[in-house]
Amino acid sequence: MTENLDYLGELDPDDPKQASQQIANKLRAAILTRRLAPGDKLPSQPELATRYGVARETVKRALEALRAERLIVTRQGSGAFVRAQTQRAVELRPHIEAAFERPHVTIDFAGFSGETLRDALAEVLDKVRVGRLAPETIAVRVLVSDMSAPMALPARAETQADDPLVRERADRITRRAVDGILDQVSELADLGLVRSATAEVRMHRGSPQFKLYLLNAEEVFFGFYPAVERTVTIKGEPTAIYDLMGKDVPLFHYAVTDDEASHGTQFVEASRQWFDSLWSTIAYRYQG
Repeated sequence: MTENLDYLGELDPDDPKQASQQIANKLRAAILTRRLAPGDKLPSQPELATRYGVARETVKRALEALRAERLIVTRQGSGAFVRAQTQRAVELRPHIEAAFERPHVTIDFAGFSGETLRDALAEVLDKVRVGRLAPETIAVRVLVSDMSAPMALPARAETQADDPLVRERADRITRRAVDGILDQVSELADLGLVRSATAEVRMHRGSPQFKLYLLNAEEVFFGFYPAVERTVTIKGEPTAIYDLMGKDVPLFHYAVTDDEASHGTQFVEASRQWFDSLWSTIAYRYQG
């Protein structure tokens, strides 16, 4: 980091607390006062060691304390980041952008329509076009429900049953989102701005219950779709439906750490295995 780190203060030689405790306290204060916001990257261990005039082991102990408090997550090869335990969908963008700082980018999404992913990718891919981000390869996989098949949700509220017209509306929403993702990635490949850029969409006949984003096989954002009753217009008529609401639902953040037994590492691995199992068994290619 090249930014000024004065907000992190100095160590007090008269403080009876160990240097690692003092450093943890200063970083904790920066996080709780939002000087370091959810998703922000912390200064590196060498930078902190230089800042405070201590050994890297001292800094490492401070970071371990913050990780134990679930204030930060550490990612192999990337550093430490402020934890985003319950981030809303719009706050997914900085994590997707951070994923594109790697030479090889992989993004897997499972859920309803992929609208949030489409919008987040649009901003990040614009930065690739102008050279602000320069990954070598990009691979996106999208796994969505096939709304041409009968579903428990969405449904007509009056009958609480599957309705072809309700599904037709959901199908249009899904197709707009996934076609947008396919178009954005293929355009990047056509422009030759990256060595390889691929996007693939597969469908399945299960009703969507949650959304899952898997970034570079190292981070997962997971959130449940609540079923809500609302009125929408179908063929010009107001219609009450039970719908799946994905916008602004809390997303729970898990990340791979250096500890293979950690909760985050295990959740990411289980998510990857779940996604691959559906992708390679009951899912079939989307016909755009």
